[in-house]
Amino acid sequence: MTLDTRTTGPDAVRPGSARAWLVACRPRSLLVAISPVIVGAALGFERGSQLHVGAGLLTLACAVLVQVITNLQNDVGYTVRGGERSGTRTGLPRATANGWLSVSAVRIAIVALACVAALLAAALAATRGWPVIAIGAASLVAALAYMAGPRPIAYTPFGELTVFVFFGLIGVTGTDWVLTGRVGPATVLAAIAIGSLSAGALVVNNHRDIEHDRLVGRRTFAATFGARVSEQLYVLCLLVPFALLPIIAVVTRDAWLLAPLALAPATLRLRRRFAACEPGIAFNAVLFGTFELGLKFAALLSAGAVIGRLAH
Repeated sequence: MTLDTRTTGPDAVRPGSARAWLVACRPRSLLVAISPVIVGAALGFERGSQLHVGAGLLTLACAVLVQVITNLQNDVGYTVRGGERSGTRTGLPRATANGWLSVSAVRIAIVALACVAALLAAALAATRGWPVIAIGAASLVAALAYMAGPRPIAYTPFGELTVFVFFGLIGVTGTDWVLTGRVGPATVLAAIAIGSLSAGALVVNNHRDIEHDRLVGRRTFAATFGARVSEQLYVLCLLVPFALLPIIAVVTRDAWLLAPLALAPATLRLRRRFAACEPGIAFNAVLFGTFELGLKFAALLSAGAVIGRLAH
């Protein structure tokens, strides 16, 4: 779904409206923040650990806030850097570029949300110790650095790697550690799986915008290495999680953790849609499909972990 860029008519986005803020916050992308938290919590539970529900809710809130901050910074940072001026971008509309939100208003919102996230992290740290602050600070810095500073991450080939690390390795293992005080081997494997699917969503995003990004000086992975290599990376991001499932099941001695294999047919269809997709805005459907695949994979893996624990 895309939003009408007009400022008049029944489908208009009014400046300063709730709809304008939704454009900037990108609600569908929040799935990549939710998935690692539920997987980390479920695998900690499967291992037999007692979970702290309050800490889990705080962790989820922090993860979502960091993703919203990333989206807001992406919106305003791209506008300030003049990324919309070539008129060739095919991605979803940006609120600041269209005048629906002012740059100053979005920056104020970023600061406010960062303060809220810091307070929540401090509350977690009161019971879990200083590593929570370190994880939170690193995540916040990465969120801002994605589209800020003289050399934003979004202008380099390392965007997918950053997503893999923070929405996979750190997101899943960090949640397990915060809730249980330790990290199991299955959690590490699951972190690689979830990180791969999250990175896959960014692969689609950058593949869609490859020509525009080259025009405005964004040296993303796709813009640097080309469409063919970008497609190969997407296939890798889709296949790695499914290749890891049997290993996770062996490590945990729990066949219920094979549940995400039910998504294999849908994943193959998504891969074919990517290969056959027309350049440009048609990739948005593949992008949303990849977001949904990541959440469904996480939900089935988490459900399998919980059922496996309860069945024993």
